[in-house]
Amino acid sequence: MNTCIFCKIIAGEAPAEILYRDEQVTAFRDIRPVAPTHVLIVPNKHLASLNEASPDDEALLGRILLTAKKIAEMEGIQESGYRLIVNNGPDANQVIFHLHLHVIGGRRMRYPMG
Repeated sequence: MNTCIFCKIIAGEAPAEILYRDEQVTAFRDIRPVAPTHVLIVPNKHLASLNEASPDDEALLGRILLTAKKIAEMEGIQESGYRLIVNNGPDANQVIFHLHLHVIGGRRMRYPMG
């Protein structure tokens, strides 16, 4: 998708502070952080949302979660805790239609969500 900003970041055509990249996922800092640590993990394969994922994407979806654990370790928040969020669709306030996981931490989270 040549108009997707996350696809452009993955391709190196748009700037981002990349923290991690492998053959399946890319992780970079959110440009509008809501906490001291706010990292986005995106599949390198364009999926507009979780609704587009198929059983063939099972390993990819697992890789995203394991990358979240790796980011938490890299950021030093694995012990204190962190929040993982996937916004899926307009009512969930998904703004960029490329599946992405938010890793948020570095301070105590507020509750309730929503």
